[in-house]
Amino acid sequence: MSDDTGARRRPGGRRAVLGAVALAVVVAGASTVTAWQNRDGKPDTAGARAVRVATAVVTRSDLSNAQTLDGTLGYGRTTTVKGGRTGLITWLPAAGTTVRRGEPLYRVDNVPVPVFYGSTPLYRTLEAEGTTGPDVKTVADNLRALGYDMGVQPPVGTWITPRPVAPDAPPGQPATGATAGSAGSAGPGAASTPADAAPSAPSSPTAPVRVKRGDAVLTAGLIAAVKRWQTAVGMPSNGVLGVGDISVLSGAVRVDGVQAQLADAADGTLMTVTSTAKSVTVSVDPGEAGSMRRGDEVTVTLPDDSTARGTIASVGATVRAGDASSGDDTSGQPRLTVGIALRDSAAVRGLNSAPVQVKFTSETRKSVLTVPIGALLALREGGYAVRLPGGRLVAVRTGMFSKGVVEISGDGISAGTKVVTTS
Repeated sequence: MSDDTGARRRPGGRRAVLGAVALAVVVAGASTVTAWQNRDGKPDTAGARAVRVATAVVTRSDLSNAQTLDGTLGYGRTTTVKGGRTGLITWLPAAGTTVRRGEPLYRVDNVPVPVFYGSTPLYRTLEAEGTTGPDVKTVADNLRALGYDMGVQPPVGTWITPRPVAPDAPPGQPATGATAGSAGSAGPGAASTPADAAPSAPSSPTAPVRVKRGDAVLTAGLIAAVKRWQTAVGMPSNGVLGVGDISVLSGAVRVDGVQAQLADAADGTLMTVTSTAKSVTVSVDPGEAGSMRRGDEVTVTLPDDSTARGTIASVGATVRAGDASSGDDTSGQPRLTVGIALRDSAAVRGLNSAPVQVKFTSETRKSVLTVPIGALLALREGGYAVRLPGGRLVAVRTGMFSKGVVEISGDGISAGTKVVTTS
């Protein structure tokens, strides 16, 4: 009896046991191979005469799904900086300059416009004591980071009544005698009431407001800190900050290019800036990006063939049309941008921009049994098998396919086992 279980005899003719291994979805252009046996269960050499076969040895090795794509080394995406106040530009930084928190990004009418870190810019004049909002928090967070003491901030949930500024009062000076609510935990200079005793809210510019998460309050202590900081950086020391007096950015920046010139109006486009850290951007097909995850490790090959380690920092969510002028592989085709953070900045010292290659590895299988893909036979009842040189079939389970080989496992399969494969 043949070892090929499940085979059915056909009177007076040959019987087909195995179908072709349909690997066209794995290896483009793979040939279809059909194995036949005669009644005695032995390979029919006449029927398989057109197929050249050989033997291969089951080996134990590491497999990975890897692809190498073209990328560009640089400083990442550029951000346009626009001025936010009237006046004339009197100083601009040179391209390549790094500007950090508290340092001037440019000057208007010879007054510096320093950089603050944050996500909410100043969208109004901060002057009245008790003013509450996320823009106030931007100021408070940065002055605290720069070492300025501002006292205690009112906790979330506190009701605050702003003190209006008298029309004839000096800048930063609230109206005298302005009171609202009862003194409490609002901090120096800001009247408040407890969170569980909300006062009635009159419809006036001084109506009480409640401190929300993400807000800060312009207390007397914060106004005093603003004045000390203004004196230190060379701004008018009045405790008032208007729109455009500071430039709020996400962090330290490197000046990429300067568009404005001295004596230009300060309310236009001034410059473009980037991150201070070098990174790599890769334009990928949306179908290839599915296996890329933030935090995955990659290998970057530099123009001198040295390598640097990196991790995927971002995978773009916006599909755009490729642009040949920007280095995309295919002009007009949909692309996604993948950002790579370099783990070793010393490896790219001296390079500001360069074409590179990035090797992505989405999955790795350690110490698995592998055979050439041509050794697989698709069973008619489902699944796969390999054929031993004596003709016996052994059912196997498949795992990762990579570079012409496939991971297998099954009873009787071990490293060193010989199997029949197409040649």
